[in-house]
Amino acid sequence: MNTPAIIKQDERAIFALRSLYRSFGYSQFKMSKFEEYDLYVRNKSFLVSDHIITFTDTNGKLMALKPDVTLSIVKNSKDTPDSVQKVYYDENVYRVSAGRDAYREIMQAGLECIGAVDNYCIAEVLTLAVKSLSLISPDFVLDVSHLGILSAVLDSIPVSLGGRAALVRCVGEKNLHGIDEICISEGIDPKEADALKALVGSYGAPADVITKLEKLLDEAAQPLIKEFSEILSAIPTEHIRIDFSVVNDLGYYNGIVFGGFVRGIPQSILSGGQYDNLMKKMGRRSRAIGFALYLDLLEELEEPRNDYDVDTVLLYDGTVDLSLLTATVSELTQKNDAGVLALRSIPKKLRYRTLLKLTAKGLETADETHA
Repeated sequence: MNTPAIIKQDERAIFALRSLYRSFGYSQFKMSKFEEYDLYVRNKSFLVSDHIITFTDTNGKLMALKPDVTLSIVKNSKDTPDSVQKVYYDENVYRVSAGRDAYREIMQAGLECIGAVDNYCIAEVLTLAVKSLSLISPDFVLDVSHLGILSAVLDSIPVSLGGRAALVRCVGEKNLHGIDEICISEGIDPKEADALKALVGSYGAPADVITKLEKLLDEAAQPLIKEFSEILSAIPTEHIRIDFSVVNDLGYYNGIVFGGFVRGIPQSILSGGQYDNLMKKMGRRSRAIGFALYLDLLEELEEPRNDYDVDTVLLYDGTVDLSLLTATVSELTQKNDAGVLALRSIPKKLRYRTLLKLTAKGLETADETHA
């Protein structure tokens, strides 16, 4: 039976995600809708969008409607380098959405693992990222990278700080020609960047890429490759691909970073990684890893088509006793969870499967469908 989608797709996702995160022991983190603007000014490059809605509080402080959740969680959580805090959230944030030119209230869900983060914590967060995507769509992929390995390869190329930043941009764009041009402009042989170019081209199933990296990279990167391999081998990797073009800001992120994609949405719907560097910038000793799901992007997925606006229409007239009418509606709704709509007259274009008529004589079934 086709029934109306009473709950929107992002709302359905929220309920499923809450249940998932709670099943792994994560507790819900609730926060204010706004923070002091200075928090975001100091960390603008960490934000998805630097467009921020501000207002002056009654005490004269400049405040901002939350454009991000992670910064608020870090600011308002305890610094626990000897223990682990595991929290999840589903909160509205306020920013310019990707591909839009206006501010929007956006539902964002995700989780953070803060404190004595070890390899199990990293593997668990990756597992939850995979499970989160599977709740959105069965057709998804999680692209995973390791900024430590990328940094080790970059360290072997004798370029300036500006050249290094340009190389990172080229990696994110998979721009091999750009890497050669940067090397030439820096006065070094492009062959010095062969390992970096090979890294950019290393996309695929974890087992295949790890084997390639072990043969490709020098001794300095081997401990990182081994750790990367151990983490990935501890989790299901059917939907995971290693892709070194997943590059987050190295000033904030370190170690494993990742992005999630589902068919039908042309950009990443999930983004996350280790952000120990952000913790240090905010004066924390703890480590951290987490991810966010951008649920506004679910609007781009097609909702299942419903043939009917309501399953059953109950048409009543002025002769019907009010007590009989309310009792009949109550009885029908208990029997039919697909929906019963009581009306004096039927609006044009209303689609329904079954029409019932209630008069003073009782309930009649009309053999009529309108779709």
